[in-house]
Amino acid sequence: MLQRRRRLEEDRDLAESLGSRLDDLAVLAEWAEAGEPVADDLGRALDDLSAQVDAGETKKMLGGEHDRKNAIITIHPGAGGTESQDWAEMLLRMYVRWTERKGFKREIMDFQPGDEAGIKSATLTITGDYAYGMLLAEAGVHRLVRISPYDQASRRHTSFASLYVWPELPEDVDVELDEKDLRVDTYRSSGAGGQHVNVTDSAIRITHIPTGIVVSCQNERSQHKNRAHAMKVLKSRLFDLKMKEQQAKLEQLGGEKKDIAFGSQIRSYVLHPYQMAKDHRTKEEVGDVNRVLDGDIDVFIKTYLMKKAAGTLGQAGGEED
Repeated sequence: MLQRRRRLEEDRDLAESLGSRLDDLAVLAEWAEAGEPVADDLGRALDDLSAQVDAGETKKMLGGEHDRKNAIITIHPGAGGTESQDWAEMLLRMYVRWTERKGFKREIMDFQPGDEAGIKSATLTITGDYAYGMLLAEAGVHRLVRISPYDQASRRHTSFASLYVWPELPEDVDVELDEKDLRVDTYRSSGAGGQHVNVTDSAIRITHIPTGIVVSCQNERSQHKNRAHAMKVLKSRLFDLKMKEQQAKLEQLGGEKKDIAFGSQIRSYVLHPYQMAKDHRTKEEVGDVNRVLDGDIDVFIKTYLMKKAAGTLGQAGGEED
C-alpha cells in the first residue's frame, strides 16, 4: 500500500508540475506576442517542459513488478580475445557514464581484467529509481565494428559483448538455498583495490551446482563481506531465473514468441566505414556514435519502452556490414 501511495503521489506531483509549467509558458507566450524580449526565457521553458514530459513518459512505461528496483549488471566479452575484451570495457564505460548522467550510484562487485587489454567480466550494482526497468532495455548482445587498434594491418574487426541485467532483491524476499548445492572457492583479487586486497585470498566465487550459475565478488577486503555480496547477487539471479521460467510457460501456453533471440545483437555501433549506432529492435539510429559510447543512450531506452508498450517491437539481429 505504501508503494502504491508513493506512485500515486509521484503521478500527482508530476501533473501539478506540468500544469504549473504550462501556465508559465502561457504567460511568456502572451508577453512574446506583445513584443516583450522574452524569447530566450520562452526557449528555456519549452526545453525544460520537454525534458520533464520525456522523463514522465519513460516512467509511466515502467510499470513492471521489479522496474523500480536497483539493478545488477554483468558484462561479458564474446569470442575474439583482446578485441572483444576491449569492446566489453568500452561497453562498461558507456554504462558507467550513463549512471553519472542519471545521478545513480554504482558499486563494482567484481572486475576481471583482460589478458592484454579490456575486461573478461565485470559485475556492478546500479542504485537508483527505475534502474532495473531502464537497463533491462539494454540487456542482450552489443556489436562493435571498427578499425582495430590491435591489428598492425589496420583491418576492420567486428566484436561482440553481452550485457545481463537482474533486479536487486529487497531484504524481505526469501530465496531458498541449500548449502550442499553451493561450491565456494576463494582466490586472490586481480583488479585494483589496494595492496591488502591483492595479496590476500579475500575474493569469493560461488557456484550454484544445480543451475551452473557462477558469481564472484572481490571488491571488499573482508572475505565475509565478499561472500555476503556474492550471495546477494546469486539470490537475485536465481529469483530472476525462476520468474523467467514462469514467463516462458505462460508464453508457451499463449503461443507467443519472445522479441529477442538469444545470441543475436540488439544494437550495432559502427565506427568504420561510417559512424552510426543502430538498435535492431526499434530501428532507432544515432549518427554521433561517440556521444552514445559516452553514455547518451536514453533515446534508445525510451524508444524501446514505447515500442514494447505498443506491441511493435522488432526482432534482434540485423544485417551484416
